Amino acid sequence: MKVVIFAGGVGTRLWPLSRKHTPKQFEKIVGDKSMLQIAVSKLFPEFKWEEVFISTGKQYEDIVKEQLPQLPSKNIIVEPQMRDVGPAVGLITALFAKEDPNEPFALLWGSDHLVKNEALFRKALRTAEKIVSKDNEKIVFIGQKPRFASQNLGYIEFGKQTEEINEVPVFSFEGFKYRPHLSVAEKYIKDGHHAWNLGYFVTTPKFLWKLFEEFSPELHKQLKEIHNAYKTSTYEEILEKIYPTIEKISFDNAILEKLDPSYARVLSVDIGWSDIGAWEALKEALSEREDENVTKGKVMLEDSSDTLMFNFTNQLTVGIDLDKMLVINTEDVLLVCPKDSVPKIKKLVESLSGTSNEHLT
Repeated sequence: MKVVIFAGGVGTRLWPLSRKHTPKQFEKIVGDKSMLQIAVSKLFPEFKWEEVFISTGKQYEDIVKEQLPQLPSKNIIVEPQMRDVGPAVGLITALFAKEDPNEPFALLWGSDHLVKNEALFRKALRTAEKIVSKDNEKIVFIGQKPRFASQNLGYIEFGKQTEEINEVPVFSFEGFKYRPHLSVAEKYIKDGHHAWNLGYFVTTPKFLWKLFEEFSPELHKQLKEIHNAYKTSTYEEILEKIYPTIEKISFDNAILEKLDPSYARVLSVDIGWSDIGAWEALKEALSEREDENVTKGKVMLEDSSDTLMFNFTNQLTVGIDLDKMLVINTEDVLLVCPKDSVPKIKKLVESLSGTSNEHLT
C-alpha cells in the first residue's frame, strides 16, 4: 500500500513561527524533529520508504528532500501551484491510477498532526487496507474517538458495526458533520456514534478516479490530460500548463459530499491524535491537565497557569501572573494574546499584505 502525506499548507494559525517560506510542517515545534519528520516516522517499521509519498508545493520540494533524505525523489509529488485539497487529491489519484489502479493507497491530510498511539495508527491503516483489498470500490475513513466536545473539528457519523478485522471494529458510514455548536458536540460525545474527522482515508486509485469523473467532470477532464502525460517526456510541461488553471475546490465539495454512504466504512480508534495546526491545539496536545503550562526554549513563568510560552531566541522570555495566554517569541516577531484570540491571528497575518511588514508573513 502507498501512503501519501500532504505537506503543502502554510499554517497561518501558527504564526509567527509558521511563515510562507518556512511553513509549520518544516519547523521543530515538538522535540528535535520537524513535524513532517514526525509524521513520516510514525509509519515505520510497518511501511518502507518506497511506499511513502509526500505531496507538496513546488517551492517546498528542496526542503522535503533535505528533511527526508531517505525518501526516493520520485516519491515527492509536486504541485506547480497550490489549488486546494480537491485538485491535490485529484493529482495523486491521476498519477496512481496510471501506475497501479487497484493498489490501495492511504491519504493522510496534514503533516502537522501528533499521534501518540503509533502502533494502533499503523494497525488501523492495515485494517483499512484489508477492507479495500477485498472490495476495491470502498473508501475507509479513519477517525479519532473524541476526547472532548470540540467545536473546531469536523465529525464522522457512523452506524452499526459491520465486521471486525485485526480486533478493530468496522462501522457503516452515515455522513459528515462540520464544526457543530457545543451543545451538539456534547451530544456526539454521549451517543458514541461520532469520531473526529482527521482527513485520513484509504481507498483505491481506480475507485477515486471514478468518483472524480462522476462528481467533478470538469476537474476530471483537466486531470485526465495530466494522467495521460504521466510517465512520458511531456509530463512536466503538461503539469505546469494545466494544473495552475484548475479551479480551487475542497475535496469535500468535489467528492465527499456526493458520496453514497454504502461505499464507505469507518474505523473509530483512539490513536491519541491531535491537530497542532493552531497554538491552542498544540497546548491541549502537550499538556496533561488544562491548567498546566507548556514551555519551550529559554523561558521563566511565575504564578501562571494554562499558558503556552515558546521562545525561539537566545533572549530570556519571562511571564508573571499569566492565565490562558500564548506567548510566542521569534527573532523578528513577539506574539502575545489570550488563547481564545487564536482565530484572529490568521486575519492579522492577512492584513500585513501590502504593508511594510509583508515580509513577516
